[in-house]
Order: sequence, then C-alpha cells, then structure tokens
Amino acid sequence: MFIRLLILTGLLVTGLAQAVEVPSPLEQDRGKFRPLIIVARTEVDPTLTTLKQALADPANQKAFNERNMVLYTIVGITGKRDGKDLEPQSTMSLIRGLKPGMIIDKAKVILIGKDGEKKLETEGDADLTELFKTVDALPVAENQTQAQAEVVPPEKTAPAGKAGKPVKPAKAPAQLDD
Repeated sequence: MFIRLLILTGLLVTGLAQAVEVPSPLEQDRGKFRPLIIVARTEVDPTLTTLKQALADPANQKAFNERNMVLYTIVGITGKRDGKDLEPQSTMSLIRGLKPGMIIDKAKVILIGKDGEKKLETEGDADLTELFKTVDALPVAENQTQAQAEVVPPEKTAPAGKAGKPVKPAKAPAQLDD
C-alpha cells in the first residue's frame, strides 16, 4: 500500500514539473528584433514557399536583416526560428501567445514590432515588399527602441566655471563567501 502511494506521488510530482509554463520565444526578441511569423498547415503551403523563395534572394535577405527582422515558421505543431528548430514547449507557448485560431485554411502572416505588439496580421499571400513598407512606416519611437536601450547615461559633471566637490568612487560589491 505504501509503495503504491509513493509511486502515485512520484507520478504527480513528475507531471507537475513537466507542466511548467515555458516563456514565449518572442520575449527574447522584444526590443531587439521584429518577428515575422508564418503559421501554415503544411510545408508546401504557397504562402510559406513564396516567402522562403523571396528571402533566398540576397538583396531581400539583406533588407530583411537591415530591418532587424527574424523569421518564425510554425507548420502544424513544429516551430522554427530562422530555420532552426524550436523546442515543442516553446512552439506551444508561441502558438498560445499568438492565438491564431483552431482551423487554419490559409497561412497566417503576423508581423510583431520591437515593442511586442502585432503590427500586421493577414491570411493568404504575403508580399515581402509590402512587409518592408509596413516596417518602414512604423513610428520613429518604435524604430529607436533598441537604440534607446543601448544608450548609457553620462556621468554628472560640474557646470562650467564652478568647482564641484570631488566625487567619491563607488564601493565595489562585497564578495560573497561560499
């Protein structure tokens, strides 16, 4: 009896550990990249194949990279980020975050801005030049999100002509004992 209870407890703990929510892969791209997400039923979907062929052109690939875009593809329940497979938990988290709908007749194309908000969502054909125009038309504040994150505030200095107090150097953090 005790052994059965121990086995049942072990199974419950294992099940709970596996049910931990995995953050969406879009969170790592917020403020850095503009995710372009294609959700399709099959790998031979016309929208998906057309977009992949367009991105195979070096000029289009260069324009795609200049706009800090990253391509996510979700085919069925498998996801990829720039051609590299995502973990199943990450793919499911991505799908839950997008809420693309249960029945997909045509491929969905979703453009997410650096701020994490949907900028464009269409079904069917995806024209790369239209996507580039949409990105170029984004407000300047959205375009500067990454630049603002990289700016380091300048140190305080005394106004010209006035002698200020000498600034004390900051204390180094104390070392932790192991």
